[in-house]
Amino acid sequence: MSPRRTLATCKRVLLQLLHDPRTLALMLVVPLVLLGLLAWVYHNTRVFDSIGAPLLGIFPFVVMFLVTSVTTLRERSSGTLERLLTMPMGKLDMLLGYALSFGMLAIVQAVLASEVAVHAFGLHVAGPEWFLVMVALADALLGTALGLCTSALARTEFQAVQFLPAFILPQFLLCGLLVPAGALPTVLRWASDCLPLTYAVDAMQHLTRESTLTHRTIFDVGIVLAFGLAAILIGAATLRRQTK
Repeated sequence: MSPRRTLATCKRVLLQLLHDPRTLALMLVVPLVLLGLLAWVYHNTRVFDSIGAPLLGIFPFVVMFLVTSVTTLRERSSGTLERLLTMPMGKLDMLLGYALSFGMLAIVQAVLASEVAVHAFGLHVAGPEWFLVMVALADALLGTALGLCTSALARTEFQAVQFLPAFILPQFLLCGLLVPAGALPTVLRWASDCLPLTYAVDAMQHLTRESTLTHRTIFDVGIVLAFGLAAILIGAATLRRQTK
C-alpha cells in the first residue's frame, strides 16, 4: 500500500466526479428532495420527527451505494480499471483512493442533508446536531464501502444495480424502521442484528429521543464504520485484475 498512489487515485476520481453534474445532483440534491417530500407529506403531524432522522441516514446510504457501484463498474467496462491494475498499484491502494474521493463528497452530502433537514424542514432531534451529521456521514460511508465491494463482485453495471435490492431491501425491512427490531420474530431479529443498517437506524432513533449521547449510540456508529471497513477489505480481496 502506498499513500501517494492512494491520493493520486483519489484526485483522479474526484476530478471526474466534479465534472459530472448529473452524478453530483444524484449525490447531493436527491436526498434533499426526498427529505423535503417526506416533510411535506407529514407537515401537520409529528411523524416526520420520528422517521425523518433514520431516513436521513438511509437516503444517503442508498444513493452512495448506487453511485459508487455504477461509477466503479463504468471504469471497469471502459478498460480504465484494467489499465490501472497493470501499473504498480495495489488493489487496496485503488479502492482506498475511490473510498477517499467518495468519502469527501459524502461529508458534503451529510452536512448539507442534516442542516437542511433540521433548519429548513423542521426536523427535531433531542440529541446534539453535530452527532446527527456524524451518523449521517457514517451511513454514507457505509454505502460507499458496500458499493465498492459489490462493484468488485459484479461484472457489469446491470449486475451492480441488481445488487441494490439484494443488499438494500432486506436491510430496510429489518432495520427497525418499519417494525421495532425487538418485535420481529426470533430468526428475523437475529438476521437484523447482523445487518449494518440496523445499527445506523438505532443510532438515529436514539438521537431523536435522548438529549445526551450514550454508549449505545457510540457503539452503533462504531459498528457501522466497522462494517464499512470490512466491505473495503473484501472488495480489495475479490477485485479482479482483468475484465472478463
